This record gives sequence, structure tokens and C-alpha cells, in this order.
Amino acid sequence: MESPIAASSAKSSFDPMSNTGISSPVSLASSASTDFIAFKEYSFRPPSWHLLNKDTNPAYDVDHYILQSSNQNRPENLESFWQEFGFVFSVSMSQILTEYLVSGFTVILPSMVRQSVVTEASSIWPAAVFPLAIASTTLIFGRLADIYGGRSIYLYGFVWLAVWSAITGFSNNEVMMTISRIMQGIGASAILPSGLMLMGATYRPGPRKNMAFCIFGACGPFGFFLGIFVAGIAGFTTQWRYYFWVAGALSACTTIVAFYSLPNIELPRRQHDVWYSSPRRHVLDEGKAIQMDWAGGLLLGISISLILFSLIGSSQAPQGWKTPYIYACFTVGLVLMLVAICVEKYIATCPLIPHSFVAKAQIPALLTSLFLFYGCLGIFLLHASQYMEQSMGANPLQVVAWYTPMIVGGCIISIFGGYVLHLVSGTLLLVIAGFSWTIAPLLFAIAPQDATYWKYVFPSMVCATFGIDVTFNVCNIHITTNTSKNQQGFAGAIIAFLLHCGGTTCLALADIVKRESQHILGYRKSCQAVFWLEVGFAITATLILIAFVRVGEAKNDSRVK
Repeated sequence: MESPIAASSAKSSFDPMSNTGISSPVSLASSASTDFIAFKEYSFRPPSWHLLNKDTNPAYDVDHYILQSSNQNRPENLESFWQEFGFVFSVSMSQILTEYLVSGFTVILPSMVRQSVVTEASSIWPAAVFPLAIASTTLIFGRLADIYGGRSIYLYGFVWLAVWSAITGFSNNEVMMTISRIMQGIGASAILPSGLMLMGATYRPGPRKNMAFCIFGACGPFGFFLGIFVAGIAGFTTQWRYYFWVAGALSACTTIVAFYSLPNIELPRRQHDVWYSSPRRHVLDEGKAIQMDWAGGLLLGISISLILFSLIGSSQAPQGWKTPYIYACFTVGLVLMLVAICVEKYIATCPLIPHSFVAKAQIPALLTSLFLFYGCLGIFLLHASQYMEQSMGANPLQVVAWYTPMIVGGCIISIFGGYVLHLVSGTLLLVIAGFSWTIAPLLFAIAPQDATYWKYVFPSMVCATFGIDVTFNVCNIHITTNTSKNQQGFAGAIIAFLLHCGGTTCLALADIVKRESQHILGYRKSCQAVFWLEVGFAITATLILIAFVRVGEAKNDSRVK
């Protein structure tokens, strides 16, 4: 049988891609076997390829129809509806449990302080080390997932999280609690990038992938809601240990479901690091096999840990930034960060952060915006809870009820987004989300002493859920789609890193603002000063998006190979 490429060449003497060094667009015959061969040819086009329109390619309609149909069907490595259901459920549980362990811990802290498990003066550290551990190690686990496969890293990570969640429930002193929380963070750091890697590598771009990622994004607010709900009940009954044992049980159940539903994805172990893209050339420099960059990983991890430690500790240290160990850790962290950047750029043969990724147009601006947006998320989730409880007089269960619009809104956006993300410009959605990010804290910042739920809190929650879910879904789909298939672990790692490093950093800055302003403005006004800081972050991120970032529709297209 004559191949589709040969058939296309015979039909036309003019090849619009003849100077690129790549085969011309596929012209398909009507038979099913020819369609299959053509689809296989199509699937190996390079990442800079875009479907030509029907004016330049006579076979556009047929080619586009086959690709569109394939992207709306279940992936081949998910054999049944129930396996796909279990797969999406398992990956989404990584998001749910991570947010669960972040949000609920602040609710049960007072009970732990009353039972002398931790002291009030140092209670910030068991709460802070969990996201700090994620931010410091997630890039390492992303690379391990690219080397050994996301399935094994995901399963081991969930087993680790289940074990240490159970151990944390038996903690009876501050040291054991802090160490256990660090170990929980390491488990979450393993499951987040590997889960996103599995989802990004399994689904081709299109409506089905959009829906899967929207469900994953909606699980963030749901996990936060679940955390404060379970913690509220546990704290109300003084049985705070059940909060961690519930996390351990959920992790164990997820491990079982994941074992039977996660597909085995074979990834080429080549760097695929540099694409030379020009009108005349699309050449792949395969380089060496993917290796672990231990030097860069350790330097980045230690430097991030020291910087975040100093930022968090400065609000609790006796003399603030004048405390010797605070500025010493901050200085050493900055120096190690510079050394890590030099190692990644000039020395590492297989850098932890691929050069091709950061060299892409608009990526640095997009990452900066995401860092600030996720920082806004961290500030909002924590300080909105504190403001509602301590300034508006809401009890813990009432706070849970007031967060309900975020859950309902997340479910609606996840369903709605799966059907429209391939039709609406991603840039437009991100700009609208940026305004939502701005309005959500602004309502708390201007709320009077006698503020009511329906006038201030409810619209703030609606805006918050739109900003969170739209940003998370659009950017996750964009980053995973525009990262090569054998670097999906890195794509998941950079998303998790931005989420938790951005949140931890901005929370630390918010604590500094609150501490410095509280003795002047009082408690309520100092909380509102924190919300004004969040407004500033949101406006800055939105302006960066408007000026430098362009994201198209999440439509059917060939994936980066």
C-alpha cells in the first residue's frame, strides 16, 4: 500500500514545508487502514508544528477530523470507563490530600496547643514545614518520575504519605510533630508531579484532556474544604489525631485504586532538550539519556529551604530580621541559589530545569504570574479563615459553611471549563481570572466592622473560586501540552513548585506585614493590611499577563513528543 506521504507527494509538486526538513502534511485516503497509518505519521510531528488551514493543505479536513475524533475518545492505555474513572480519581486525590493537610492543620492547632503537644510560640513551624518540604523537593521528584516513570513514584509516594499520616496522629511532642509533617510533605512532593505527569502523558490535547484537568483543578478547593471540615469536627471533639488518621486512610485507599487503574507509560529516556526551530530547520538534539541532576537538585532544595525558613522565622524571631540566625540563613540561601543557577546553566549535563523550557517565549512571564497568583491563594485561604473566625465571630463549622461557594463554584467551573477551554482564548480567561483574584481580597480589605456574609464574604468566595480554578486549569493544560512527553514529570514538578513555593513565600511576607502593623492598626486592620498586600500581588500578576503572555485555546493539536 502506498504511504500517505508518498500519495501526498504524487498529488502535488509544491510542498509548502519542503525547506523545513520535515515531511509535508499528510494526505489521507478514505480507507480505514490508510487513516490509521496517516494518524501514526501525524502523531510524530515536532512540537512547533501547527495544523495548516484548509487553504494550504487540501487534506486538512480529513486530517483534522481524525485527530479531533482521537482526542475525544478514551486514551488507548485506559481500557474501560472504570479504569479511566479510577485513574482520574487517583490523580485528583493527590491534590485533595495535599490541600487537606494544609488547610485543616491551622484549625486543629489550638487543640494541640491546649494539650501541650506544641507550644503556641513555635506553632508556626509544624504548619510551615509541610509546604516548605514540597517546595524544596518537588523538582527532584519530577526528574525521578521522568527517569523511572510516574506510576512507581506515585504509588511509593502514596504509601509513604499513608504511613507518615498515621504516625503523625501518634505525635506527642513538638519535635515528633515537626518531623512527621516534613515526612508528609515529602510524600506529597512525590505524588503531585508524578500525578500531573501521568495525566499530561495520558491525554492528548483536546476536550477530554481539558475535562480531566478541570476535575483535577476543582479538587484543590474541595480538598481545602474537606480539610477544614474534618479538622473542625476533630477540633470540636478534642480528638485532633483523627484528622491525620483520616488522611492516612484516604491515602491507603487511593494507593489501592491507583495500583489497579494507573497505566504503564513508556517514555523515551532522552533529554529532547533543544529544539532548533526556524523557517528552514526543525532539528532535535537528543543529547544524552535523562539523568538525575543531584548537584542542582540539592543546591536548589537547600537554598529554597533556607530562604523560606528565614522569611517564615523573621515574623517569629525575637528581633525580627535583626536576629543573627535569620539574616545568616537568608544570606547563605541567596548565595546557594546563585550557585545553583550557575550549576544549572553552565555545568549540569542534564539540568533539573531544562534550558529549552525557560528559553521559550512568554514562559518566564507566565511563571512569575503564577508564582504571585498562587501566593495570593495561600494568603486568601489562611487569612480569610482567620478573619471570618476572629473578626466576624464565625465558629469553625460556620467558616466551613461559608466556604461552600468555592466548592460548588469549583464543580461548576470544572464541568463548564471542559467544554469551553478549547473554544475561548486562554489569555482572555487568565485576564478575567486576574481581575477575580483582585476582587476577592479587596472585598475583605474594605469590609467594615459589621460586614455581613452575603454582602462581602459570598461575592469574595465566588471571585476566589473563579480565579483559582481558571488559572489552575488553563496554565496546567498549557504547560503540560507544551512540554515534551518525556519531560511531563518536570511539568508537574514546576506546577507544584510554583503552587507551594509561591504560597509559602507570600504567606511569609503577609505574616511580616501583619506583625509589623498589628501594634499600630490593631488586629482587624492588620488583617486587612494583609489583604491589601494580596491585592497588590494580584494586580502585578495580572499586568504581567496582559503585557507579556499570550495563551491560545486549548484545542485539538499534535502533542509535543
